[in-house]
Amino acid sequence: MMSINHEQLNKLSLNGLETILRFTQISLEGTERLIKHHLEISKQSLEENVKIAKQLSGVTDPQEAIAQLNKLTTHSIDKVVADARNLYDIVSGTQSELNKLAEENLGSFNKSLIGALESAAKNAPAGSDATLNAVKTTVAAAAAAVNTFSKAAQQVVEFTDSSVKAATSATADAVKSASKRTTTT
Repeated sequence: MMSINHEQLNKLSLNGLETILRFTQISLEGTERLIKHHLEISKQSLEENVKIAKQLSGVTDPQEAIAQLNKLTTHSIDKVVADARNLYDIVSGTQSELNKLAEENLGSFNKSLIGALESAAKNAPAGSDATLNAVKTTVAAAAAAVNTFSKAAQQVVEFTDSSVKAATSATADAVKSASKRTTTT
């Protein structure tokens, strides 16, 4: 009996270590994507600012300058909206991977716990069946509650995702409309 418990403890420790390493890997990959995205935005911004400065330096007519500025403003806002969407996608993707990892580990933990309870039931003294069944029922109820919570959280994520997409589209459309009105005035 002692070697089984020792083996189970070793397996549990190894699984925990693997989970921590995978969690760290997912987090670092998400951070790396964010940093790359920020660096790319910075590089593009610098290049665009040089281009804008060159364009505006050659403008002599005030109406043309206003039209150029409106065009640049619209482009800048479209770019900011697209960048915000990309950042949201990176964070959302990382969060999704971490949630998946947590769900997998919770399922694995529940299976291990049920296995340990069944093993304990085999060696349990007479009359302890009711207690072990109550513990199994509690574990099953807790797993069902976590599953329900996970599904509700996924629905919130899906709602948030559609809301962010709608908001970014509405913002871009509003800016384009305002720019068209300003240009035609």
